[in-house]
Formats: sequence, C-alpha cells, structure tokens
Amino acid sequence: MTINWLEWLGYLASLIVLISLLMSSIIKLRWINLIGSSIFSLYGFLIGALPVGFMNLGIAIINVYYLYKIYQYKEYFKLLPIDAGSQYFTHFLTFYKEELEKYGNKTSFDMKDYEVSFYILRNMVPAGVFIASKHNENTLEIELDFAIPEYRDFKIGNYIYDHSKHFFTEKGYNTLVSYTTNEKQMNYLKKIGFSEQKDGRGNLYFKKELN
Repeated sequence: MTINWLEWLGYLASLIVLISLLMSSIIKLRWINLIGSSIFSLYGFLIGALPVGFMNLGIAIINVYYLYKIYQYKEYFKLLPIDAGSQYFTHFLTFYKEELEKYGNKTSFDMKDYEVSFYILRNMVPAGVFIASKHNENTLEIELDFAIPEYRDFKIGNYIYDHSKHFFTEKGYNTLVSYTTNEKQMNYLKKIGFSEQKDGRGNLYFKKELN
C-alpha cells in the first residue's frame, strides 16, 4: 500500500494542528494553528472534500482575526516591588519551581540580599519576576529574569530593558549583566539586546548598556 503526497499533506496538517494545542503561549498556539488549518484547508480542496476545505479555511480566518487583535491590543505593564517576606512571592516560587529549575539551580531568594526586585504585571497579571544584585557601582547583575509560560513572547523583556530603562538609571545603574549557561536564556538575552562578553577569567556573560 502506497501513500501519495496528498495523504502526507493531510498527515502533516493534522500533526501541526496537534502541536499547536500543546502550546502554552496563546500567540504560538494561534500562529501554529493558522499554519496547520491553512494546510488542512488546502488539503481539503485538493481532494475535493469541500466541507473540510471550507471549515479549515474558516478556522484559519478566525486565527488571523485573533492574531490581529492580539497585535493591535495595547497591553498594560507595570513594575511592582517585591516586599521582603512576601507570602505571595514564596507561593509564586513554589508554584513555578520546575520552570525555574530549567533556567538555573536557584529557586529560593531572600529579598534582603538583592538590590532590585519586582514583579512585572501584564494586564494586572503577575506575569514575571526580576531580581538583581549589585555587581559594582553602576552595574546590576541579573539573578532572575523569569516570565511565566503563558507570557514568553519577549514583550516583558522589551518592557523591562527598553521601556523601563529609567527605573535602573534613576537608581544609578547604567549597565546590566547576566551570567548564564542556559541556551534558551542566552538566546533570549541576545534577542532583547544583550551582547556576549567574556571576563578576565574567560567566563561567558551577557551585557546591556542602558543608554
């Protein structure tokens, strides 16, 4: 029994739609589902199954509509300081412990040890946490830059490092550094404007000037 290319196209479309349902990010879900439903629509028309073609064309149009709304929607962001001894922060770290372990070994923090710490509110949802210690007189070392899975689309990072630069400069800091060996974190830092550096001992780190 041979499988022709049209059948493979149908299998591919099904697989892409299935993958889209595994996405925790709504934007990724919409984009991947758009690709899958578009291929499925093409498959339906090519094999003469008009209900399949039109139904998936409708799904593709719905995805386009909601993606347009997402990208046009002006979101609300706010930095909210983390209070020492905050019970909410303790529960936050416990709830996202497994996710935090993917980016580093540290999953507990004593706010008294850090110079800067805040939640990033996104439409009033605590969507991320930022913690940094004093590296030198004008430099902060990032100890934690974490966004919850549903909000990993770089908007939080852009808000912190581009739109909120004054938050750091008003405290006397014009440089941010991050030491990490996590590949995903390294790619993230590069995408939001950090440059790859090496210190005197050859250790890799990432640096951003807040100009």
